[in-house]
Amino acid sequence: MNPGGAVAKRVLVVDDEADFLATYVRLFRPQGYQVITATSRAAGLAAVADEHPHLVISDLRLPDGDGLDVVRAARGVPDPPPVIVVTGYPSAETRRAATAAGAIAFFAKPFATAGLLAAVQSSLAPNPLPREGGGAGGAANTVQRVPC
Repeated sequence: MNPGGAVAKRVLVVDDEADFLATYVRLFRPQGYQVITATSRAAGLAAVADEHPHLVISDLRLPDGDGLDVVRAARGVPDPPPVIVVTGYPSAETRRAATAAGAIAFFAKPFATAGLLAAVQSSLAPNPLPREGGGAGGAANTVQRVPC
């Protein structure tokens, strides 16, 4: 729970790079978000189904498949959460594919943390608006809850 008794918004982050997962936790936890991490496509798909996140952030290249599968799965659940895509391999084609799969924002690694945080806050607002981002490190196949 957050101060005042509000339930923390659950942010699912799917990325196989431990350094980026740590960055997400350091960025979102102080904002009052509950961060759930998954380090593979399979773990991300399971977390979408089991954790009912309020927001999903997914890398595109995962050790066991395509992060767009996570995007499509998240967008396919009842009351779907917004999805933000991050990738170390940005291109016009990957941006179009992410948008077609249902992503509301697209960030290139490395990304500006302020820009990503603004996109997260905007997407979790009552009436989120699509945003695009930009910007100039493998763990096991796991899902982990990180307490607030």
